[in-house]
Amino acid sequence: MSDPNASLPPLLLPTPARLELVRGERVPAPALITVAGADKALLEQTIGRVVGFAVDQADPWLVCQVDAALGASEHHVLSILPRPPGQPKAVLNASDAAGLRHGLRTLSQLLRQYGASLPALRIEDRPAFAVRGVMLDISRDRVPTMADLERTIEALAALKVNHLQLYTEHTFAYRGHDEVWRDASPLTPDEVRRLDAFCAARGIELAANQNCFGHLHRWLKQPRYQALAEVTGDWDFNGHPRNGPFSLCPGDPGALALVEDLVGQLAPCFASTLINIGCDETFDVGQGRSRALVQERGRAAVYLEFVAKVCAVARQHGRRPMFWADIALEHPEALAALPADLIALAWGYEPDSPFARWCTQLRSVGREVWVCPGTSSWRSIIGRTSERRDNLLNAAREGLAQGATGWLVTDWGDLGHRQQWPVALNALAEAAHRAWSGTATYDPRATALHVFGDRALAIATWLDRLGDADRDLRLIGGKPGPLGEPRRLLNASALFVDLHKPLAEAWIGDYDQWRLLAARLARMEPPERLASGLDHQLWRECRHAWRLAEFAALRAACRRSQETTVAFHALAGSLRDLIAEHRELWLARSRPGGLDDSCAWYETILAELERPHQW
Repeated sequence: MSDPNASLPPLLLPTPARLELVRGERVPAPALITVAGADKALLEQTIGRVVGFAVDQADPWLVCQVDAALGASEHHVLSILPRPPGQPKAVLNASDAAGLRHGLRTLSQLLRQYGASLPALRIEDRPAFAVRGVMLDISRDRVPTMADLERTIEALAALKVNHLQLYTEHTFAYRGHDEVWRDASPLTPDEVRRLDAFCAARGIELAANQNCFGHLHRWLKQPRYQALAEVTGDWDFNGHPRNGPFSLCPGDPGALALVEDLVGQLAPCFASTLINIGCDETFDVGQGRSRALVQERGRAAVYLEFVAKVCAVARQHGRRPMFWADIALEHPEALAALPADLIALAWGYEPDSPFARWCTQLRSVGREVWVCPGTSSWRSIIGRTSERRDNLLNAAREGLAQGATGWLVTDWGDLGHRQQWPVALNALAEAAHRAWSGTATYDPRATALHVFGDRALAIATWLDRLGDADRDLRLIGGKPGPLGEPRRLLNASALFVDLHKPLAEAWIGDYDQWRLLAARLARMEPPERLASGLDHQLWRECRHAWRLAEFAALRAACRRSQETTVAFHALAGSLRDLIAEHRELWLARSRPGGLDDSCAWYETILAELERPHQW
């Protein structure tokens, strides 16, 4: 039986800059491809994943050549043509070793799609962004196993990603700070060095990442570090009430001493000269111990002075700092005070995030800027497909137009990191396409084939449909406008938000709307044909995301009706099953530290469902 994919045009991810097919011509690919001009390790990582190969100088089917005349780094040209006997059928010319690697990745995708009979073609390709990065959150409870991190690095390398950060707050095993990370199953220095070498061998720069200002609750809640906190009681997080420590007090000498210790231990584990020092969302600064200082000098001056001190620490260890630019961008008049070598990471996760304005503001004061969109997987259960797609496209379009030098897509894990990996992976694949291909058309069938191994080409499209199941409720779920008009929900799906509302608390949507959503989700049950085409773990994770979404919709409908206690107890039974499955799926990819904290979000919901209800 013939493979229908062999009759389709090339499904390549990312999409190449230029592809020319020689109409009607095919080129046979032998079961054992002979290669000249590429070393065995590189071939094992690329075409060796789909076909046998031998390094042979005598009569190669594929010839690889480095040609500096091609110019820009990573530029490469791959031609596959029906040449006369004695001549190579495939020729790959590249400007450098990175270009060779990427050209071989492209060839591996062609071999995966077409097998023994390739279309005759010529591909010329180069990246839109020189730096194409991914940041994975490993501080919100979920720390992946080494095996899972290595699988992820392999997947990212295959998508021509060349930069990776693992976001840490408390999940690196700092010497002398055991009480902070003891229960978190952290990465050790030896593990980071191993990952650094693993990335380098695959053309990826692994950069250090440690938040050095805000987001340090896990540190500052410990008695030993409480005295370094800006606040310990109630405060306002950009309009939302919060309680407990969050940021370091910028005027406390002990705060900088802690940063010096952390950077001094972390930086030597990485070959990269870059370090992300974080410094985002420090809204508590000025609400606690530094209130008088902020009133005297202004919030921007106090904030930027501490950032500059952290940058100086990074430089002492031979590192160039980068930081999340959100707080600085609130004070455009002060941007010129940023250290000259500091890379600004302009992040925004909505379709209308003003990347153009942010890039312009930062570039106008001579600062290097990277655009940082998001996967929209966190706080969602199923993702937010439309918001993600428009956010990624906007970041690519405006970043390229306004001179951004890098791209860093973020995948966060807020509130227990409960999104399943296929939801995030599907988004990361599209993000990798945007980083390399800019505004070129994206085809989810290529993600299905090359990222998920689904020859039915269906899984990415199914995940995209699932991620928009509650879009009509997201469009009206945000904070109302000044005249009470509905606004779009930000940074979350409607399913996720409603799941965490108490049973009796009013929110958007009525019984009919939520019951309709539940019925819509029921019709989206992942088809059994996907089970045979997907890795079993991926299949189970897809089903879990769908089951949890359907549960959330049914609970939302029930809490808007006059359902009996019996109905809620039935939902409780379903949630107990989902919690057990969440634990099992977690441990297949991630370390045990943080799992109980993640499950606690569900257990709060479960306890309320199990109580008697009177309406």
